[in-house]
Amino acid sequence: MEESEQLLTQRSEGKKPNGHCRWSTHSLDSKAVEDFRRRLKYFFMNPCEKYRAKGRKPWKLMLQIWKIVIITAQLVLFGLSNEMMATFKEDNLMTFEHLFLKGFKDHWQGNYALYTKADLYDHIYHVIDTYTNLQNLTLENLAYGKIDGKYTPLSVCQLLYKNSTVDPERDSFYIDPHIDEECISVFPPTSLDNTNLERNINFSVDLKRLVSVNINFTLKTINLQTVRHHELPDCYGFHIKIIFDNCAHSGKIKVGVKNDVQIHECKDYNVKASGKIDYPVLMFDSLVIFACFASLILCTRSIVKGIQLQFEFKIFFQTHFNKLVTWSERMEFVNGWYILINISDTLTITGSVIKIGIQTKFLTNYDVCSILLGTATMLVWIGVIRYLGYFKKYNILILTLRAAFPNVIRFCCCAAMIYLGYCFCGWIVLGPYHDKFRTFDKVTECLFSLINGDDMFATFLNMRDKSYMVWLFSRIYLYTFTSLFIYMVLSLFIALITDTYETIKHHQKDSEPASLLHAFIEE
Repeated sequence: MEESEQLLTQRSEGKKPNGHCRWSTHSLDSKAVEDFRRRLKYFFMNPCEKYRAKGRKPWKLMLQIWKIVIITAQLVLFGLSNEMMATFKEDNLMTFEHLFLKGFKDHWQGNYALYTKADLYDHIYHVIDTYTNLQNLTLENLAYGKIDGKYTPLSVCQLLYKNSTVDPERDSFYIDPHIDEECISVFPPTSLDNTNLERNINFSVDLKRLVSVNINFTLKTINLQTVRHHELPDCYGFHIKIIFDNCAHSGKIKVGVKNDVQIHECKDYNVKASGKIDYPVLMFDSLVIFACFASLILCTRSIVKGIQLQFEFKIFFQTHFNKLVTWSERMEFVNGWYILINISDTLTITGSVIKIGIQTKFLTNYDVCSILLGTATMLVWIGVIRYLGYFKKYNILILTLRAAFPNVIRFCCCAAMIYLGYCFCGWIVLGPYHDKFRTFDKVTECLFSLINGDDMFATFLNMRDKSYMVWLFSRIYLYTFTSLFIYMVLSLFIALITDTYETIKHHQKDSEPASLLHAFIEE
C-alpha cells in the first residue's frame, strides 16, 4: 500500500511516476485483483484489440460501417425527392409573382414598390383580373381552392387606423391606433356564389388611414414531375397573400408575396403501368430501421455494462485500497461515442418512419423528415472519427478536441459578451445609415463576416456621409472591432487550441497514465 500511496502522491504533485511502483496485494486476494484488472483492460480495448485478445469478431464495428453506407444512400434518395419538392415550391412562387404583380421583374425581388395612387389601384385591379381569368392565362395546371366542396373567394382587405386626421401643413395630427379591417370577396368565375364583379371591386382606399392592403386567395396544383422518378405525385395547396405595405406612410408602398404551402395526399390517382407504392424503396427503408434498431440495442447494452463496471470499480477501490474514485475517473466508463450513436439511431428510425409515410402518401412532413435524416447522417459521419482514433497518428485530433472543449466554451462565452456589445451598438448607431446594420440579425451576420475577412471593403464604403459625426464613429467602430477580433480574439483562440495540441503531443511521448484508473490497468 505504501507504493500505491507513493504513486498517488506523485500524481497529485504533478510529478512523473518512476515506473517501478506496483500495486501492493500482499494482504489481498491477488487473483481477484488480477482478474478485475484484466476485466477493466478488456473493457477499454478497441474492437481490433478484442479480436486479437479473444478472437471476438467486431460485429458492432461492422454494423456501424454498414450503417454509414445505407444511411447515406437513404439520405441521397430522399434528397432527390426533397429537391423536387423544394424546386416545385420555388418555381410556383416565382410564377405567382410574375402573374399577379404587374410588370414584375426578377431583379425587383424584395424591392418592388409603388409610388402613386394610380399605380396602387392599377395593381390591385390587376390581381383581381388575373385571378378571375387565371385559367386562360397560366401555363400551369392551377385550380381554385375549395373548402367543404365550396370555392374559396379572393379577399381584398384594407387595414385602416380607426380614426386619423393628419395635417402636415399645420404640423398637427390626431390618430386612433386601433386597426379596423374592411374586406370584400371575389369568387372564381366557375363558382355559383359569384355576384356582380363590377360591384365587388368598386372600392376606394383612404391613404391617410391606410396601414396595408392584403389580398388573400388559395390555388391548388399537382407536382407531376415525381412520376418520372417512380414516385406518386403530391397535391399542393398554395395560400397566397399579396401585401401592399404602407406602414411607414413615406409615399412608398412596398409590395410582397407570401406563400404558405400545404402538401397533402391526392384523393384520387391512377398512374398507368406503375404501382401505387415503390416496394424496393420501402424495403430499403425497413432495412435501415432494422440496422439502426440493432445498433441501438448493442450500444445501449455497452453503456449499461460500462455503468455497472464503474460501480464495481468504485466499490473495489474502496474495499481493497480504501481510495475514493473521482467523478472524472468514473465518467471514463461512459463512452460518449455510444451516446452519439444512440442519438443518431433514434433520429434515423424516426426519420425513416416518416419517410415511409411520405412514400406511401400517409404523411407529407418533408421538413421534419429532412431535419431528422440530415442530422442523423451528420452524426453518423462524425462518428467515423471514433474509428480513425484506433490509429495513434489520427487519435491526436480526438484527444485535442476533447481536451480543448471546456476551455474553448469558456473562452467563447467571454468573447460573446464583447461581440454582443458591438452588435447592439452597431444596430442602434449605424442602423439608420447602413443597410447591413438595419436589423439586429443583419448586424450579427455582418460582424461575423468581418471577422472572417468577408466583404470588408464594401462595409466601409457603403457608409453614408449623412453626418460627419456618425461617419467618424463608424470608422472608429469598424477599425476597433476588426482589430480586436481578428488580431486578438482569433489569435488567442488559435493559441488555446495549439497549446492543448502541444500538451497532448507531450503527453503521448511520455506515455504517462492519465489517471488512477489507467495506472491500475497498466500495472
